Amino acid sequence: MSDSLVIIPTYNEIENIEEIIKAVFALQKDFHILIVDDNSPDGTAQTVVRLQETFPDRLFLEVRHEKSGLGTAYIHGFKWAIAKKYDYIFEMDADFSHSPPDLERLYAACINGADMAVGSRYKKGVNVVDWPLYRVLLSYGASFYVKIITGMRVHDPTAGFVCYQRHVLESISLDSVRFIGYAFQIEMKFRTYLQNYKIEEVSIVFRDRVKGKSKMSGSIIKEAVFGVFMMKMRSLFQKNRF
Repeated sequence: MSDSLVIIPTYNEIENIEEIIKAVFALQKDFHILIVDDNSPDGTAQTVVRLQETFPDRLFLEVRHEKSGLGTAYIHGFKWAIAKKYDYIFEMDADFSHSPPDLERLYAACINGADMAVGSRYKKGVNVVDWPLYRVLLSYGASFYVKIITGMRVHDPTAGFVCYQRHVLESISLDSVRFIGYAFQIEMKFRTYLQNYKIEEVSIVFRDRVKGKSKMSGSIIKEAVFGVFMMKMRSLFQKNRF
């Protein structure tokens, strides 16, 4: 059995799902994959079921009844991974914005002592390809804002390409995680930071999706901007319950 599980949440990723699965399984390191699909109407889950015949005991699928948000999809996957005793648990997008070979670099960072390894777009300048300028400025500005509010010295706190050692997720009260959109990524790093775990950033090149549609929305941005401040306040006044 592999010691590593890559969790990929999906909703209408029929254009990417087969390619991303095969790319991960083509790596030298043996990774398992868990797809958490929110009942995609485009047939994403059915494609995964077909691929399970080719990749038995390596490819797993959990289908939820409805689209319930990125954060809850990852929480579902984390609980599944902990129950199965995987030592290294990864977050990755399905759309190739995260390069599969970089999984091995995140794994190496955790093997060498990091409790959490973050695939960072901003550790060494701005390593983003094919994004319009306004999205780069929005993302980079959000990262700066998060650092100021939380005190974390993480260059890319909104990054969604992450490796956790299992003990980190076991120590976090997953049912109390509040955010469900992209602010979920910030909250998970902040909870890890508050417990004094070692967070290491691994510089990556982030590419915008070529196929499919982005899930970004105004409500997600609002959650990140206003939610981060409230999250910091709760951590100060509810230390024992955060």
